[in-house]
Amino acid sequence: MEDNIRLNKFLSDAGVCSRRAADKAIEAGEVLVNGKPAVMGQRISEGDKVEYAGKLVSNADKKPILLAYNKPAGIVCTAEKREKNNIVDHLNYPKRIYPIGRLDKDSTGLILLTNQGDLVNKIMRAVNAHEKEYVVSVDKEITGDFIKKMSGGVYLDELEVTTRKCKVRKLSKYEFNIILTQGLNRQIRRMCQILGYRVKTLKRVRIMNINLADLKEDTYRDVTAEELKVLTSLLEGSKN
Repeated sequence: MEDNIRLNKFLSDAGVCSRRAADKAIEAGEVLVNGKPAVMGQRISEGDKVEYAGKLVSNADKKPILLAYNKPAGIVCTAEKREKNNIVDHLNYPKRIYPIGRLDKDSTGLILLTNQGDLVNKIMRAVNAHEKEYVVSVDKEITGDFIKKMSGGVYLDELEVTTRKCKVRKLSKYEFNIILTQGLNRQIRRMCQILGYRVKTLKRVRIMNINLADLKEDTYRDVTAEELKVLTSLLEGSKN
């Protein structure tokens, strides 16, 4: 183990959860170090005994895992056990993994799952502006004005923020393609609602260089060595 490492990074590297989730677990008293409740910002060293949710945690000899999963509607992108339809229990993967980011319950398509905490942070941090691509169908005919406003940035009242400029392309009368570099809560649905449209279906088809392609719904695959090589290259210089 790296000496004098932050506890949240240790838990993330061990594949327990993301750093953010680790901080929440520490605050909730779910993490013990040498039998005592951990504190925020705590650092640990070789030989320290770390327990999470009653189980001893080790990151020794942890083989990296990165899966691409085609999420069906109804599955919730969380590792939270109290959520009945959580993605981790649904997949029942033999190793401890957790989702990279979220895809809301009603949406479908590509989500990545991993045991690598730094990978999660690099992909998800908005400042890194990594692309995510979606195909969306709506309840009214798509106009040129709609495309222009969606791509130019939409002010979201509830979040008090204007979305970043993005690429939007009409695919058919009621369907469009959109590429985002940020991931605000229910962003596409909120953008459409502001412009008077209601999303009927929303599918994520790409995260950076990894495509959904013909992966069947509710199945997963290992990200290939070539995909991982390109992804690693794209993540160079990203903050975590």
